[in-house]
Amino acid sequence: MAQQMANPDSGDIAEAEVAGEGTPKLKRKEYEMELRKLQTELCSLQDWVKSTGERIIVIFEGRDAAGKGGTIRAMTERVSPRNFRLVALPAPSDREKSQIYMQRYLAHFPAAGEIVIFDRSWYNRAGVEHVMGFCTKEQHKRFLEMCPAFEKNIIVDNGIRLAKYWLEVSNKEQKRRFEARIDDRMRQWKLSAMDLPSRERWYDYSRARDKMLEATDTDFAPWHLVRSDDKKRARLNVLSHFLSLIPYEAPKRDKIKLPNRDKRGAYDDEATIKDRRWIEEKF
Repeated sequence: MAQQMANPDSGDIAEAEVAGEGTPKLKRKEYEMELRKLQTELCSLQDWVKSTGERIIVIFEGRDAAGKGGTIRAMTERVSPRNFRLVALPAPSDREKSQIYMQRYLAHFPAAGEIVIFDRSWYNRAGVEHVMGFCTKEQHKRFLEMCPAFEKNIIVDNGIRLAKYWLEVSNKEQKRRFEARIDDRMRQWKLSAMDLPSRERWYDYSRARDKMLEATDTDFAPWHLVRSDDKKRARLNVLSHFLSLIPYEAPKRDKIKLPNRDKRGAYDDEATIKDRRWIEEKF
């Protein structure tokens, strides 16, 4: 992490060291082949979680434009949303602001047979809330002091598995991604009100990250850091690492046999809808 704080005037050499720019990008065919293998394993993990009643929480945090959304999509696109639940909470309401800080997150914790993925989590208080002044210094300090106890006593000691990922993108690559969003109409929706200030406050976010890791990177709930300048490699690395954390075994499945259509009560069910309002086929 010390490399992250290199002299900002040291140029592209320092950026290359942080980003690993000498590594060739994955070819799409190679990426898709590896992704399919990992997603197949995620389906086996899903079956194991369902059969054993395991409960798992996965937290994704990181810099803006670090690729959290794409990584979560890679993790969830081939599994059931009933078992892999994605939680991406909006800004707290006035009522929620009056609650105990962790309270609104508890309502989304997994039941037996569920994996809950938090796209941003209670660690908002350690990052954007702290940097942007949405919480007081005392609230931020108290969060860092209390968070390890919360994760141990409420999550880990209650038998819930917890995996925490921090995606780290370099300054140069974050700038490139933001510029791409500004210039592409189909990506502009990704620019939130917090994104542009995060460029200006790069070092504020770095210091907030460092304080968070110092206080909450514990043996029972460790942070796993991911270099994400290469999005495809980052996705594969996260999925592979996540699977390595869980001692799952794919349950034996009964062979599936597709039943024949029952012809009792058969009728011409295409003729009955022939004159309904079909959309014009333009493609």
